[in-house]
Amino acid sequence: MSEWNSEQYLRFKEQRTQPAIDLVKRISFENPKKILDIGCGPGNSTSVLKKAFPQANILGVDNSENMIKKAKELYPDINFELCDVTTELDRLDKYDIIFSNACLQWIPNHREFIPMLFSRLNVNGILAVQIPMNSQETLFKIMNDVISEPHWGFSSMNIETNETLRPEDYFDILSSCTSNFDIWETVYYHNMPSVEAMVEWVKGTRLRPYLNALDNSEAESLEKEITRRAADAYSTQANGEIIFKFRRFFFVASKLN
Repeated sequence: MSEWNSEQYLRFKEQRTQPAIDLVKRISFENPKKILDIGCGPGNSTSVLKKAFPQANILGVDNSENMIKKAKELYPDINFELCDVTTELDRLDKYDIIFSNACLQWIPNHREFIPMLFSRLNVNGILAVQIPMNSQETLFKIMNDVISEPHWGFSSMNIETNETLRPEDYFDILSSCTSNFDIWETVYYHNMPSVEAMVEWVKGTRLRPYLNALDNSEAESLEKEITRRAADAYSTQANGEIIFKFRRFFFVASKLN
């Protein structure tokens, strides 16, 4: 796995945290005792949980040493732990709330993994998840077109997957686990000062494993090519800014037994 960069990720902290705030508002659980934040990153989403549920015992987990180090530095009053939930979920306790903001797209086999998360909930516990779904957004189409070109050599590399199912598939997965769930989506219209800023955004997430797989010169060339094509595809608003549409899929589901 290529390492994450917490400083790059936090360049857009406010925009990345807003979905966590929106998701927490949809959680109806009075006085939860134990909460798990999966893919806590640098702790921004865990901090949202701490503010909403100050009396709860909250644990943020992530498989990135860099992210956990930054989370501990920024939020010393919250517990954080290095953990790969794809292999270590069974060693964790059971929780009243399991929360995940923009993480599950990096974890494969959702048809198996989501029921596994339900198995770690207490009775009446809540699973609350947000997943980006941007395959049809212009910048992400450009990225996919560029990285698919053979000369980069990505087809022969072991690159981390970043995939989601259709909303209808998540409906079926959740309905196999519980009859009490809500799903919805929100498209955030982020105002970006430039195309370069948009590319900086994805450098911290979706583009990260591809840049890390290349040497510095090749990575710079990849970034420049994506930026060039994005500059041709996006128009500026009257104030000179660019609208970066970002679609996010949410669900909140309760374990009934």
